[in-house]
Amino acid sequence: MDELDRAILAELQLDGRISATALSAKIGLSVAPCHRRIRELERAGVITGYQAVIAPERVGLGFEALVFVTLKDRAQLKDFELAVEREELIVDAQRLFGEPDFLLRVFAEDLSHYQRVYDDVLVGLPGVEKLTSTIVMRNIKERAVLPV
Repeated sequence: MDELDRAILAELQLDGRISATALSAKIGLSVAPCHRRIRELERAGVITGYQAVIAPERVGLGFEALVFVTLKDRAQLKDFELAVEREELIVDAQRLFGEPDFLLRVFAEDLSHYQRVYDDVLVGLPGVEKLTSTIVMRNIKERAVLPV
């Protein structure tokens, strides 16, 4: 990966919908080579996808919680991970080194809805021993640009 690839990545992180023409003008490369580089970065798995960023509160999901999960044992690790992947209100999940085992980012309509999600979904995830929730007051920095 060279400096032109890094410049492409930096620009695409800021605007994933930028046209190849506009992108090539910004980085000082003609359109065809710019387009080829984008395709190669996608093929190599450096660029893994494109998506719209949606304001959760504008779609009725203004409540956000971070949930720390400790499993009883590692026997149900894969089942837990598969169940988490299927649950649409869990939007991020990280397996952690040490205690707790996982960090989940969960969205809900409001506190009452989150309580139902907690009782009906989170508690029933395979292998769960302990859940600790904290409410997000405000996001200060999210979807940060990677320093490429």
